[in-house]
Amino acid sequence: MKVLVAGGAGFIGSHLMDALLQEGHEVVCVDNFFIGTKQNIAHLANEPRFTFYEQDICEPDTLDDIFAREKVEYVFHLAANSDIQASASDPSIEYRNTYTTTFRLLECMRRHQVKKLFFASTSAVYGEKMGSEVAEDTTPLEPISYYGAAKLGSEALISAFSYMNDLSVLIFRFPNVIGPRLTHGVIFDFVKRLKDDPSHLRILGDGMQSKPYMHVHDLVNGIMQCKDVPQGVTLYNIGVETQTSVTRIAEIVCEKMGLSGIPFSYTGGRGGWKGDVPVFAYDLRKIHQAGWSAAYTSDEAVAHTVEQVI
Repeated sequence: MKVLVAGGAGFIGSHLMDALLQEGHEVVCVDNFFIGTKQNIAHLANEPRFTFYEQDICEPDTLDDIFAREKVEYVFHLAANSDIQASASDPSIEYRNTYTTTFRLLECMRRHQVKKLFFASTSAVYGEKMGSEVAEDTTPLEPISYYGAAKLGSEALISAFSYMNDLSVLIFRFPNVIGPRLTHGVIFDFVKRLKDDPSHLRILGDGMQSKPYMHVHDLVNGIMQCKDVPQGVTLYNIGVETQTSVTRIAEIVCEKMGLSGIPFSYTGGRGGWKGDVPVFAYDLRKIHQAGWSAAYTSDEAVAHTVEQVI
């Protein structure tokens, strides 16, 4: 196929493009480097089946021109603001980069009769559920962050466009995804802080925040395995069954960096910031029944990532 990856210069998008190219597809990447980086796609510069457009997906005329020129068959939508903290003081970041990008892509798909879509959603659509396992079909969707709200709004748009235009859509609700090419997040922050000043480590919250951390290679494997879906919307939680606390991540980072006796200082409170969901767990029965499961546990994904990024 010829596929379009929106946000392909980002952390997850760049790994997905590697897998798509390896499977033999032609890949068209559209990214404005809002979060993605040129470094993430530098290795694809001489790849004949790779085309890159440095464009803002929110600009409808430009995006329409790309669809008309490239005639793609499948859209992988990973364009979003993935740094929840960044939008806490400016909700318009989510409206433009997470919600509006979804509408623009769906409208171009409608206009150019593209029928296949993958959408990267998030566990943040569930909101704060006090650590109980959340399930796709039974758990109320009550996001507490602007990011989660914009992703849930995007899911609603996709539902309507899918019905009205006979689309085949795969939606994954991601947990915390980690691995090489990270641009932000707790591991990225801890490594940077310790490189800048190894005398101590400041930790947001009380350190007991505990979430599933999933390696990006497991995630991409899941997308590639599940991407061919029937007409309508197919939705899965994807992740791992275990969780890792923030304090445990700090310990793993220090161990992998060869640092011992580093004092930890906590800012206090259950969450690291307003809108943070401090404890989270997935019900993964649906995707396991579909034949997919992660290779790494949460702790293993953290350890492997630290080794890759230090």
